Amino acid sequence: MGLILEGQQDGQELGFEDFTPPFLAPTTVGSVVLRGVNYASGGGGILNYTGKIFGGRINLDAQIDNFANTRQDIIASIGAPATLSLLKMSLFEVVIGSNDFISNYLTPVVSAVNQKVVPPDVFVDTVVARFRLQLTRLYNLGARKIFVANVGPIGCIPYQRDTNPAAGDNCVSSSNQIAQLYNTELRSLITELGANLEGSNFVYADVYRIVNDILQNYRSYGFENANASCCYAAGHFGGLIPCGPPSKVCSDRSKYLFWDPYHPSDAANVIIAKRLLDGDSNDISPLNIRRLATI
Repeated sequence: MGLILEGQQDGQELGFEDFTPPFLAPTTVGSVVLRGVNYASGGGGILNYTGKIFGGRINLDAQIDNFANTRQDIIASIGAPATLSLLKMSLFEVVIGSNDFISNYLTPVVSAVNQKVVPPDVFVDTVVARFRLQLTRLYNLGARKIFVANVGPIGCIPYQRDTNPAAGDNCVSSSNQIAQLYNTELRSLITELGANLEGSNFVYADVYRIVNDILQNYRSYGFENANASCCYAAGHFGGLIPCGPPSKVCSDRSKYLFWDPYHPSDAANVIIAKRLLDGDSNDISPLNIRRLATI
């Protein structure tokens, strides 16, 4: 995931007729970009080397570079004053960070040496320091309404469960602990940026809390399975091989919290999106997305 100018699930709820178009689509040109652009990338991270095992991912620095290019195109089209006014009213969603742990620091075997040399708190400090620079750059490019999601309980995803069999049927506590360590620092960073960057409206979304609530009370949300992947190929929890053509799919994906080894199902994402849109300060603060969009 990564940077989105406007939203997708959230965008539809706010009145947009379609998904925000991807930056790399050949049709995302001209007046189309005035309605929002999706710069996100599968496998991308805050750190440039995150997800390198996946090859052609686009890290957050490159995503912001792409936004800067769009910004220049808009300036050429409608002029600088109108562009800055447009960006001031736009909603910037930054949903990133999980890959910096799942596909970097916590990658089995590949990162074993790095974990011994770099303590979790030092790695978290490195990620947050880089994120501070990136969010500040986004502000300097004209973003003012900036929604930032924290990292969910990554120790509970099927991939982490299957690559850490010692946890049994439980979530991997060490992975969740490093996510919580990062989230604590991220919350402080968002508060700091909101206080120091004039005219900014930074919002902190506690996705960890929301997903953990669903995990603990999954049946009350209508789910029947909260630990395995609906789309599966190998592993006790279906978490060892990414979803693809050889995979099998569960009979009713709406009953699964997880779609594949890494991601929530569409049914889970709807719940998460609605709580971020209209939730109270326990889920998202200081404003929910609906209120942020109107100021």
